Amino acid sequence: MPCLFALFSVMFPRLGVLFIWLARPAYFNSVFGGSWILPLLGVIFLPFTTLMTILLWSPGVGLYGFDWFWIAMSVMIDLMHAGTSAYQNRDKLPLSNSAPPPAPAK
Repeated sequence: MPCLFALFSVMFPRLGVLFIWLARPAYFNSVFGGSWILPLLGVIFLPFTTLMTILLWSPGVGLYGFDWFWIAMSVMIDLMHAGTSAYQNRDKLPLSNSAPPPAPAK
């Protein structure tokens, strides 16, 4: 079961965070100090980073040592995902200059 959750969370980090919140709400609240706005913003903008923060959190200690390396890696993964999504959808933006000009009328 943990391997299935890990595979599922890598493909769909937002749903992984939702499953952790549903399965262990007290642990989820301890990670974010009872706040709901920070996890909501994390799920919207940095879902993989939010998931890694939840998985690496140690009660009473927080994040320490090599955990920050994994948090930095997850931030980079989230930023790369956002960058590639923007690059792939660049032709759909209204102010995009990458589309070819219309052919002249004859």
